[in-house]
Amino acid sequence: MAEHVSILKSEAEVDARIKLMGEQISREYAGKQIHLICVLKGGSFFMCELAKRITVPVSLDFMSVSSYGSDTKSSGVVKIVKDLDESIQGKDVLVVEDIIDSGRTLSYLMEMLRDRKPASLKLCTLLDKPSRRVVSVDVDYTGFQIPDEFVVGYGLDYDQRYRNLPYIGVISFD
Repeated sequence: MAEHVSILKSEAEVDARIKLMGEQISREYAGKQIHLICVLKGGSFFMCELAKRITVPVSLDFMSVSSYGSDTKSSGVVKIVKDLDESIQGKDVLVVEDIIDSGRTLSYLMEMLRDRKPASLKLCTLLDKPSRRVVSVDVDYTGFQIPDEFVVGYGLDYDQRYRNLPYIGVISFD
């Protein structure tokens, strides 16, 4: 089966949107330090670009959760693969995700993080597919709402490939 990737959001569109998101976050967190939690692996590309555009002090941590395996649809079972390295108690936390699809993973993750008593907890995603939601998730910052297509690039993968594309693409199978 051959794979083909077509551009959904160009590199320039993604860069421009992340710049605007960084400006908005910087305004809203003025006078504070923000603790970014990247959801690996896909969120790493987005978080690095976003962090460079945030003007308030930033600290970083990483989590790895899995609900996909090597399939193109979420299994619905959330597994913590790597937990945080430090406590978030009392910190202003912003979870940075590449994409929100069904909402299962992020709903579970946000509830787990809320229990760790941060001063504030918000969610930022590069891509959002609200048409696929099966669990409600409050998203504070969204790069782009996209249609129900399987997307790759800018950290998003298909079976660990295509993460390094500098744009958001739709993968199709011939």
